[in-house]
Amino acid sequence: MNKTGPIIVIEDDIDDQEMLEEIFLKLGYKNKIVYFADGNEALEYLNKTDVQPFLILSDINMPKINGFELRNKIFTNEQLQTKCIPYLFFTTSATKKSVTDAYALSVQGFFEKPNSMKGLENTIKKIIEYWQECIAPSQYD
Repeated sequence: MNKTGPIIVIEDDIDDQEMLEEIFLKLGYKNKIVYFADGNEALEYLNKTDVQPFLILSDINMPKINGFELRNKIFTNEQLQTKCIPYLFFTTSATKKSVTDAYALSVQGFFEKPNSMKGLENTIKKIIEYWQECIAPSQYD
């Protein structure tokens, strides 16, 4: 995990992307934020880039491949697995099945998007601060 690397946001809703961009700017994190509208684009980027991302925030319901399919492709990719990129679901609704399925794919977090800017800001702040403190095996390479 590269704490100064980009934060990958996989979100097909432009309004949600704009709100997240506003919050990241307000919170002043130095990480570059890289947005993808679908999972295939994100997977292609992750496979081709030499950049080590800090973390992935992924919606579940997206066109082409959903968040579960994307997580599975990353989880079963040995090259991406060794990068120790925290993968978190960040979605508008949670069900027992979706949360259970997510953790079966070894996600590192499942968050429901708050319906207010302040709530969204607080959640993003907690997520980023937690992962900035966390230690990963890749830090010992």
